[in-house]
Amino acid sequence: MQKLIISVLAFTIFLLLLGWYFSNIAFYLIISLVIAAALRPMTNRINSVHVFGHHIPRWMAILCSFATIGMVLFLITLLFIPLIIDQIEIIQNVDIEFLYEQIQRPINKVEGFLIKFNLVSNNPGNLFEQVKETILASVREINFQGFINGLINTTSSLLITILAVVFISFFLLLENGLLRRNIINLVPNEYFELSVATFHKVERLLSNYLVGLLIQMSAIFTIASTGLAIVGVDYALTIGVFAAVANLIPYAGPLLGATFGVIVGLITGDFIGTEEMPLFILKILSVFSVVQLTDNLFLQPLIFSKSVKAHPLEIFVIIFAGAKVGGVIGMVLAIPVYTIFRVSVQEFYKGYKEYRIFKIK
Repeated sequence: MQKLIISVLAFTIFLLLLGWYFSNIAFYLIISLVIAAALRPMTNRINSVHVFGHHIPRWMAILCSFATIGMVLFLITLLFIPLIIDQIEIIQNVDIEFLYEQIQRPINKVEGFLIKFNLVSNNPGNLFEQVKETILASVREINFQGFINGLINTTSSLLITILAVVFISFFLLLENGLLRRNIINLVPNEYFELSVATFHKVERLLSNYLVGLLIQMSAIFTIASTGLAIVGVDYALTIGVFAAVANLIPYAGPLLGATFGVIVGLITGDFIGTEEMPLFILKILSVFSVVQLTDNLFLQPLIFSKSVKAHPLEIFVIIFAGAKVGGVIGMVLAIPVYTIFRVSVQEFYKGYKEYRIFKIK
């Protein structure tokens, strides 16, 4: 048994080092596995449809699944285009002099207070000029060439990632069970049934988790967009989509969604600097509070406790460990990766404890 434990630990460490060294490929593979798991039910359903007495070819069913996802992403993008155009028009129509007056007024009040207590020199207007010079100097220091180069590099990397993930996902769906068969073929015969059971349980839990995430996103979108529309926020659907997607990032996502909602609501509603602004912000935050309460009390227990069968404290620790290792992406992938590891360990321990399938030397 001791020899087995050492072998398993050594193999696990080897896999972790291999994944770290080939981190890009490992990232592509993990994302592809998640996408393949999400699209497999749709692909199987399309593949089972009969047309003129024949099944739709699997490759065509896969393309239809990708086309469906692409159409959904395209429609989501269309929701953001009017908002972007609106913001561009606002920027183009900004009255610089009026903006200066709006900024100068509170700065002059602060300066008057400081002059009253002899904290700054008695030179009215000097503080505003210093603030303006600081802002202009910061703008002049922006490396626009570097920003453009970085944008081009990021876009290129994103395109490569998308192509790689689509390519890998396509073949994982085309050869149904390809990865599972290849891994199980490496397992000795005496552990065959245990390996099959482990894969089956992992696939079932991950499938339940993905379905739960879809339900969570749909619920957050519905509640947020409906609530924001009721309180009179423009682009409520767009904010709802952003909030639903941002919620995939544990803990930080809800804060991002609420911040985005407040900023868009204030800018598009012309509430900045008005007496109604505090009440309007309170209305938006109230909507997101309802969203969070619904998510924390009903949705997350359904997803985490029932789908992946993990304690909330486990989830908390694993998410922060994922953030430490891989940042935002690590936080998103932490639960699926942990589920695979935990189920594998539990099943193999169960196999040893109940059936003594491992040889003890």
